Amino acid sequence: MLRGINAITIDGKGRMALPARYRDAFAARQQTAFIFTIDTEETCLLLYPVIEWQLIESKLQSLPSFNPVARRIQRLLIGHATDVDLDASGRLLLPPPLREHAQLDKKVVLIGQGNKFELWNEQLWQTRREQWLLEESDGSAGGLPEEMKSLSL
Repeated sequence: MLRGINAITIDGKGRMALPARYRDAFAARQQTAFIFTIDTEETCLLLYPVIEWQLIESKLQSLPSFNPVARRIQRLLIGHATDVDLDASGRLLLPPPLREHAQLDKKVVLIGQGNKFELWNEQLWQTRREQWLLEESDGSAGGLPEEMKSLSL
């Protein structure tokens, strides 16, 4: 389970170290292959373990190709999908076009989302997080989806 938030620094060569707790868990399962792609809703990247990505990609490819919205999502997610591997030091190389898209510079945050991570520019994350919290507190978020109304936290 990929969860939690981690502050990370991208080095001058565009590499980021995967936090040790995740790195060790993936190494124990001999999983060192990952996929970076863009998020279609926010200015961040998605990082999937390759096993998880294969499930997503299969679902994306099964969408009807004559549906313009489905095609757009396929083009964006599959088209930007880039294979990366953990190096011997536990780092991932972020492809320059994806770094540019997500406005990633030196300080970033890696946010676990269960089956994947989101990788955000630190300042952009802080801004969006504050905006979402404000929307929740003042009721402008539009209310809970029906699926969440029976959820107990």
